[in-house]
Amino acid sequence: MEPRMNIFQVAPDAIKGMVAVETAIGKSGLEHGLLELVRLRASQINGCGFCVYMHVKDALKQGETDIRLHLLSAWRESPLFTARERAALNWTETLTRVADSGAPDEDYEQLKQHFNETEIAYLTVLIGAINVWNRVQIGLRAIHPVEDTKAAA
Repeated sequence: MEPRMNIFQVAPDAIKGMVAVETAIGKSGLEHGLLELVRLRASQINGCGFCVYMHVKDALKQGETDIRLHLLSAWRESPLFTARERAALNWTETLTRVADSGAPDEDYEQLKQHFNETEIAYLTVLIGAINVWNRVQIGLRAIHPVEDTKAAA
């Protein structure tokens, strides 16, 4: 697979806008570990290898455990995730699959039990943003770095 283009070079103003959104999300007060779980889960659903790679690395830097990252795709069946994380992950799946889910009221009500209105707003923007990044990176065939030379052989 070959990258189709480097969007950072071709459309720098668009990327500056996306980075500004990411900066605002980072200052929202939402826990950085939660932000990475949400980014990673959406990226798993969308099949974005570049973003999965990046957000696994970022989550590990934030102190996330290997086992929780391995179990993220099965969070509903694992007791390792908090009620707040479960609400955020459910909202992530709902909005990432919005064409099928329609973002039902019961999912929003579950979210309201664990997040205030401002947190919900930023969480919703975060989910939208990671879905944009996933589509950009998948559509333009971004390739993540390869650190393990055995895997690249």
